[in-house]
Amino acid sequence: MITLVVEASTYAGSTALLNDGHVLGERSVAMRGREREALMPAVAELLAETSMSAAPLERIVCGAGPGSFTSLRIAGGIAKGLALATGAALVPVSSLALLVGSRPVLVPGRYLAASDALRGEHYVALFIVSEGGELEAQGDTGRLPSGVVAQEADRLGATLVAVGDPASAGGVPHARAAARLTKLIEATPPVDLAAWEPAYGRLAEAQVKWEAAHGRPLAEA
Repeated sequence: MITLVVEASTYAGSTALLNDGHVLGERSVAMRGREREALMPAVAELLAETSMSAAPLERIVCGAGPGSFTSLRIAGGIAKGLALATGAALVPVSSLALLVGSRPVLVPGRYLAASDALRGEHYVALFIVSEGGELEAQGDTGRLPSGVVAQEADRLGATLVAVGDPASAGGVPHARAAARLTKLIEATPPVDLAAWEPAYGRLAEAQVKWEAAHGRPLAEA
């Protein structure tokens, strides 16, 4: 199955093209500090490089967060647009799962993935990597005070993989890691394009400030 993957839960975006779990090509781009949006051009370059047009795509996999509100909206918009244009199924996958899958060496065991949720907290999710190298989620994504994340990993007997933390062999989630999530992706049903949104994890900072200033939810405006 030809699968296009887009991931942009951090300030580093990426895209990869897979064929039945084999990486055909990939691109990485910066999601901030640029004059124009770079992820969609990277997708177009990748498809051209691999001699693919959008038409043969059978599945779009999108890193679903949690993470950067703006970056996730860009990736989600690209994924939904391509799925709508091609008729491909859109399947969301946890960006924290992609973070674990992006490790250079992935040995069997328990992993606690963590990314900055701001306001002194981290998003966390626990995964188990099987002997065959496939990831399996263990429960839902949650939030913890940043100062206790390492202790929680120790308590769970898990290797900590944190965004941007060299000590934990972290870095950023990359789209190519979807090749290691085949079973997880295949077990996830496609979403309704009209209703699906990435899992931002919490409200955007601008919305929080607006609601605090006006004393009511933005949805009521």
